[in-house]
Amino acid sequence: MELQSQPPAQVLNEPDKKRSIWHSPFFKNKLSVIAGIIIIIIILISLLAPLIAPYDPNAQDLEKSLEPASAAHWFGTDMQGRDILSRVIYGTRTTLLGALLVVLFSVVIGVPLGLISGYFGGKIDNIINRVWDVILAFPTILLAFIIVATFGRGFENAVIALGIVYVPMIARLVRSVTLVEKQQSYVDAARSLGFSHTRVIFRHILPNCISPIIVQVTIDFAYAIIDLAALSFLGLGVQPPTADWGYMLSEGREYLLVSPNAALASGFAIMITVISFNLFGDGLQSHLDPKQRKQ
Repeated sequence: MELQSQPPAQVLNEPDKKRSIWHSPFFKNKLSVIAGIIIIIIILISLLAPLIAPYDPNAQDLEKSLEPASAAHWFGTDMQGRDILSRVIYGTRTTLLGALLVVLFSVVIGVPLGLISGYFGGKIDNIINRVWDVILAFPTILLAFIIVATFGRGFENAVIALGIVYVPMIARLVRSVTLVEKQQSYVDAARSLGFSHTRVIFRHILPNCISPIIVQVTIDFAYAIIDLAALSFLGLGVQPPTADWGYMLSEGREYLLVSPNAALASGFAIMITVISFNLFGDGLQSHLDPKQRKQ
């Protein structure tokens, strides 16, 4: 009878564990929750763009050039008579895809190099860090300009250029976490059991780096949106007629006094998306930080 009295106690504790998730610092932060909802909406808009957009984003009608907002065109039309709302909706796809590729590029290269640098140290660490010092010596956008100017303008080259620039940021974060984790007892235990360096790094240390990586990736995603928009604004990123927020902002500024709708719509979309990812990243950091979760 005494052995059977333990399971009910465990069952009673399960709701407490579930409730503890909803009482985490993330869900207590209303701004982070709202930002998460906005991000979900933005992602859905990008996925359902062909169903949501009222017009073809590249369909031109010069007779309707620079029309103001109306029932037919909620955000008006641009210089070529294209529906601004449709271009903003399709621009969500281009923007999110570009930022996602930039972040994936930096993670795929930066995380392994950060793990290797922090784990082995010595000459390997010095060589890798000197490379990061050279990259970080240039301002982010300036270095991206140089790379794009070297290999040519376009969406793919802009993504690669920013991916290279973002690699040192994620690599140094992973390196700092690895320096702490490799001193832990579980790493010594894995070594004493004869596990290879590869297994210790990727099976034991890497899982403990996931939380800070997720937070950094979320923040980098927001910065990637801004940087990609900046490159497109200067004509080095996405090329016409592809709908893109940065290029729409560049086109709209030429007619800002006559019809500011294109510039305002694309600029507002960039602002809302970037702020949402930043707030969401702050909420994730508070949720994944053990010190704040205990409060």
